[in-house]
Amino acid sequence: MEYLTVINEDEMLALGARLGRALRAGDTIALIGGLGAGKTTLARGLVQSVLPHETVPSPTYTLVQTYDVPGFTLWHCDLYRLEHPDEAYELGLIDAMGEDVCLLEWPDRLGNLMPKDALQIEIKFEGEGRRVALTGWDERDV
Repeated sequence: MEYLTVINEDEMLALGARLGRALRAGDTIALIGGLGAGKTTLARGLVQSVLPHETVPSPTYTLVQTYDVPGFTLWHCDLYRLEHPDEAYELGLIDAMGEDVCLLEWPDRLGNLMPKDALQIEIKFEGEGRRVALTGWDERDV
């Protein structure tokens, strides 16, 4: 597990960009943290690292935003409003995991459907900034 301190929005975007450079088709990234912790900001940095001119809205209401990237589709999902893990099948998310890249906010909503090999990124408030813990992907330079 690696811990990082992130002081501001620019640093959270930069962390997302670092993660974006390490992506591989089939990856799942679980973004864990409370409201306002920076999950969507990190996701925005990640998406814009592979699609620099893309506008990256929060998928709070749409649940899923997809982006065509060479070699895979990148799924950015906000699962907060899922009432049951099986709803992920209706979204097509379960079929996408293992094939495309899935970036998941509120991944706990998937219950046992969450892939065991997902990179887990936990963001916690710490003073004026955030403490970010990365678990998984040990073999990659992130």
